Amino acid sequence: MNDFFLQANHIVKRYAAHTALNDVSISVPRGKVFGLLGPNGAGKTTLIRIINRITAPDSGEVLFDGHTFSADDVMRIGYLPEERGLYKKMKVGEQAIYLAQLKGLPKSEAIVRLKTWFEKFGIMPWWNKKLEELSKGMQQKVQFIITVLHEPPLLIFDEPFSGFDPVNAEMLKNEILALRDKGHTVIFSTHNMASVEEVCDEIALINHSQVVLSGDVHSIKEQFRTGVYEVTSRDATLHNTPNIFTINAHTQHAGLHHYTLSKTADADNSQLFAAVAAQISPRSISEQMPTMQEIFLQTVQPATPPVHHE
Repeated sequence: MNDFFLQANHIVKRYAAHTALNDVSISVPRGKVFGLLGPNGAGKTTLIRIINRITAPDSGEVLFDGHTFSADDVMRIGYLPEERGLYKKMKVGEQAIYLAQLKGLPKSEAIVRLKTWFEKFGIMPWWNKKLEELSKGMQQKVQFIITVLHEPPLLIFDEPFSGFDPVNAEMLKNEILALRDKGHTVIFSTHNMASVEEVCDEIALINHSQVVLSGDVHSIKEQFRTGVYEVTSRDATLHNTPNIFTINAHTQHAGLHHYTLSKTADADNSQLFAAVAAQISPRSISEQMPTMQEIFLQTVQPATPPVHHE
C-alpha cells in the first residue's frame, strides 16, 4: 500500500498573465492531517480546486490512493470550502438528507447518521428550521456534518474554524483529530498557525505559487531552532560563559530572575545546563522553540529592502 493517499506532481496552472501554481508538488500521507498553508493569493485554493476536479491543471498529475485521479474518485472526497454554500430557504434536515443522497448514502442510512451527528453537535432542535434561521456557527456545524457524513477516505477542510467561538472550535478540532485516528486522510488549509501546531502532522507552505517549505511539523520546528533558552532562578549572579552561552536579556519579576540565553553552536545541552548550574540554582531551563507563526512569517515575508540615501 502506498504511504501517500494523495500526490500532486509538478502542477502548473495559469490564468492569463497570472501563474497560480508553478511546478507544485505535495505528498499527503495516508491517515494523517496535512496542513496546506500560505498567505492569501499563494495558490492554495487553486490547488484544492484541482484536487476536487473543479478545475484542471495545465500540466502535472494528481494520484489518488495510488492511481491516476478519475472522476469517480470525487465521491471519495469530503470538501468543506471556505465559502459555505448551503440553501438558505431549505429546512436543515431536509437538505442534509438530500446532499447525503447525492454522495451515495441511502435515505434511511443518511437519517440515522445525521441524527447521531446532530445530537453530538447539539443542533437537533433545528432539524426542521430553515438554514437562514440558524446562526453562522450553527450553519457551519451543519456543513461540517454534511462534509463528513458519507465517511470519505479523504477530507478537505478550508478554514474550518472560521467564525467559531473557542469552545466550538475546540470541539471541531477534536472531531477532526478523531476522524484522523479512524484512518481518514485530512487536508487542512488555514491561516491560523496556532491550530496548525495542534492539528497537523505534516505541512506544505506555498508562497508565490511555489512550495517553499514542507515536511512534518516536528522536523520543521527543529530546522528553525535558534538555540535560545529561558532560565529562571532566585539568583542574580549568572554571567556569560565563554564558548557555551551568552546572556541576551535579564529581567526580574515577583522575586525571580529571568534570563534569556543564546547557546553557542558548538555547545550541547548538557554543557549549557552544567554551566548554568555551576553559577546559580535554576528553577527552570527551557528551550524556546519557534512557533509555526514565527516560521510562517520568517518564510513568507520578503527580506527588508536596502535603504538608499540620497
